[in-house]
Amino acid sequence: MILVINSGSSSVKYELIDAEGPTRHQAGKIERIGEPGSPYPGHAAALEKVAEEVAPHAGRLTAVGHRVVHGGAAFTGPVLIDDDVVKQIEEAVPLAPLHNPSNLAGIEVMRRLHPGLPQVAVFDTAFHSTLPPAARTYAIDREVAERAGVRRYGFHGTSTAYVSRVAAEMVGKPDMANVIVLHLGNGASASAVSAGRCVDTSMGMTPLEGLVMGTRSGDVDPGVIFHLIRGGMTPDEVEEMLVHRSGLYGLCGDNDMRTVLDRVAAGDDEAALAYNVYCHRLRKYIGAYTAVLGRVDVIAFTGGVGENSAPVRRKVLSGLAPMGIRLDPTRNSSVRGARLVSADDSAVAVAVVPTDEELEIAIETAAVVARTNSE
Repeated sequence: MILVINSGSSSVKYELIDAEGPTRHQAGKIERIGEPGSPYPGHAAALEKVAEEVAPHAGRLTAVGHRVVHGGAAFTGPVLIDDDVVKQIEEAVPLAPLHNPSNLAGIEVMRRLHPGLPQVAVFDTAFHSTLPPAARTYAIDREVAERAGVRRYGFHGTSTAYVSRVAAEMVGKPDMANVIVLHLGNGASASAVSAGRCVDTSMGMTPLEGLVMGTRSGDVDPGVIFHLIRGGMTPDEVEEMLVHRSGLYGLCGDNDMRTVLDRVAAGDDEAALAYNVYCHRLRKYIGAYTAVLGRVDVIAFTGGVGENSAPVRRKVLSGLAPMGIRLDPTRNSSVRGARLVSADDSAVAVAVVPTDEELEIAIETAAVVARTNSE
C-alpha cells in the first residue's frame, strides 16, 4: 500500500494505491492552502489533515511516494529519501522556484508524521535524463552553461513514462515502440520516446519552452525578450507575461480550450488565431519528432485537452496522411478511456491514453522499496 503525495504550491493531492493490483483505496485533494479564509494556513496543516484521512489504512502503508518536479542533473530516477537527497532537492529550487519548495514541504511533514516508513522521491525530470547530448544541449557559451546549469531537462516525465508504456502495449510493441507523446493540458509538452527511452522533449530548462500552452508562450525568439526589456519592461515583467499572460490566454483572453473552441464556432477571429497557432505548433513538433525517431509506431494524446478534445486531435493531424497518419472520425469522436482512434489503414497508430501520474509514482515507489529491501 503506497501513499502518493503531490504537494503543489496551493494544493495537496493524495492517493492510496496498492501497486500490485493495482487497486485504489482512497484519494483526496486539499485546495486553497495559505489563501485568506482557508482552514489550512500552510502545507503542514494540510498534510496533517491528509494523515488524519488515511489513518484507517496507516497500519498497511509500506511507503510514501512524493512527486518532485525538478531533480536537476543529480537524479535520473526515483530515489529513497534521506537528508542528502533533501539537500539536493533544495539545491534545485532555483530551477523550479514555484514547485520544489512545495514538494519539499510535503516530504518534510510526511517524514515527521511517518518516520518509520520509506519515503521515495519520483522526479518529473527523471524520465528525460536519457536525452542524448545533442538534444539536451543549448548552443550557448559552454563554460557559462556548465557554470549556471543551463541545459534542457524536460518535464511531464512521470506522465510521459506512463503514457508511452501504455501506448506501446496498445500497439503490441511493449519495450520496442517509437512513440510521440503529446501531453496537452494547461501546460503542454511533446516527447519522442524510443523503446522506453526519451530521446527528445519540447520543454527545456524550464516548463516555458516548446508548445503553445494555456498561459505560457512556448517557443519564442530570445531576441524578443531583449527587445521588450530595452523597450522599458523589467525582466520580471517579461517573465510574468511569458508565463502567465501568453499562450492561448495572451492571444485571445481565454486559456480553457473548451471556451476557445466555442468562440471559434461563433466566428471569433482572435480565438481562431489562437487555436490555429496552437495546432500549428503541435503539428510542427510531430513532424520534427518523426524525423528524430525515424519511424513512429504510435502518437499518444493525453492530458485534459489531449484526452477530451476531438477537434484538436482532428485539426492537428489533418493533412498528415502522406506521413501515414489517418484518423477514424467515429473513433476520434468517442469518449471512453484508453483507445485507438486511428483508421485501420493508418500506418501510424493514434491513441488516446488518460494519464495516471499517481499510479506511475506508486509503481516506481514500490520498485525502489523492493530493490532496497533486496540489497
